[in-house]
Amino acid sequence: MLKSLYDWTMEKARHPKAIWWLAGVSFAESSFFPIPPDVMLVPMVLANRQRAWRIAGVCLIASVLGGLLGYYIGFALLETVGQWIISLYGMREGLENFRDWYTEWGLWVILIKGATPIPYKIVTIASGMASFSLPVFIIASLVTRGIRFYLVAGLLYWFGEPIRAFIEKRLTLVTTVFVIALVGGFAAIKYVL
Repeated sequence: MLKSLYDWTMEKARHPKAIWWLAGVSFAESSFFPIPPDVMLVPMVLANRQRAWRIAGVCLIASVLGGLLGYYIGFALLETVGQWIISLYGMREGLENFRDWYTEWGLWVILIKGATPIPYKIVTIASGMASFSLPVFIIASLVTRGIRFYLVAGLLYWFGEPIRAFIEKRLTLVTTVFVIALVGGFAAIKYVL
């Protein structure tokens, strides 16, 4: 099933209305869809590198709006849709422990997991489930998803096709290292000042 969804997503990257399909995939991926928007982002930027920033911006805005749907699922629909999505990703066990942990470390969870390929939908649903501050959730989502999509678009813009294989194989590594550096910078500033 995932292979057919992947193929469908790749086909939409070549569609004349690809930017709208990208927005739809970015929105859906933040709350329930299993295929990340990077599958469309990469070939679309490579096809027209001059539009890299616009394509990343569409990913960002649609992803954060989809994150609001995920937040709502966790906040108001946890017992129905939320449970189904959490079960789908094998995270049903330990949900209460995660909720307690998330309540204490929520901002860091959003910042770290939102930039990596770890399912962002789990972060959005957990944010609603924990009644995490909605304004902080939105700002953190903008920052972390912006880092992810603009980093990928920027690498493709500057290096083109040669960087594609590296991104596709090591997206997790690239974004994780960047986020660790970002979080380390914030921690250093906190303790230095």
